[in-house]
Amino acid sequence: MDTPKTLMLTGAHPDDETLGVGSTLAQYAAAGYKVYYVCGTRGEAGEVAPEFLKGYESIAELRTHELKCAAEALGLEDVIYLGYRDSGMAGAADNKHSDALMAAPVEEVAKRIVEIIRRLKPEVIITSDPQGGYGHPDHIAIHRATVMAFEASGDPQKYPEAGPAFQPQKLYYHVFPHRLLKFLVKVMKFFGRDVHHMGRNRDIDMAAFLENEFPIHCVISLKKGSLETRSRAVACHASQTSGGLPRQSLLFRLINSFSRPRDCYMRAFPPAKGRMHESDLFEGVE
Repeated sequence: MDTPKTLMLTGAHPDDETLGVGSTLAQYAAAGYKVYYVCGTRGEAGEVAPEFLKGYESIAELRTHELKCAAEALGLEDVIYLGYRDSGMAGAADNKHSDALMAAPVEEVAKRIVEIIRRLKPEVIITSDPQGGYGHPDHIAIHRATVMAFEASGDPQKYPEAGPAFQPQKLYYHVFPHRLLKFLVKVMKFFGRDVHHMGRNRDIDMAAFLENEFPIHCVISLKKGSLETRSRAVACHASQTSGGLPRQSLLFRLINSFSRPRDCYMRAFPPAKGRMHESDLFEGVE
């Protein structure tokens, strides 16, 4: 491209850029787009086995290093931190930390994102769905702040101290196919799994994914190269993975087993009218 277009992802933790949309980011980066990850926290509340902390002073330092490795693997231009602390799962003691992302005023978080939008000038932004996937409070907080920032960034009256107004053209939510998730939940129930208490800490309610069915407006068919790149990025997050697969739950393993390689998105802006089948996040972008 003569003038590279820019894609920006907002997420909550180190590894959200890889485990969810890593193949999409890698595919666009390889095609010559500028791809950035805006990360809300440094994953301080993540569970880490003692052996991974050797040589690091804290979980935050370790996971920052892992994200740097993953970003290089995916071909990202940069990772930008918002400066908040990991809140942990709903009900955890980390929720009450004074710097927790979920405790920060949404207007404050949005202002930080507006400043980044006006500086990077992305045509397209991706963020979490409204329920934060499986309901993680930091994912929900990032979603709300990103939506607010998207709406405010083009208004010169909003946050004038954050730089000249700039309006991105499209906003997407990363979503999982509802039918597939419904099928996977049935499979796990058949094999006796408690779908309400998944993961190492048994604090992930996989059934929560089914509470809302989000429409799919854009499907990115993933190439072999981008899938291999994502695998290398997954390996970077060694403290959060085992054998190259997410340790948090069986979700990603099952999705990879039962679905063709694709990432799915709901288009939040411009609002989709009726059924829509995009195959490119930049479709229609000027």
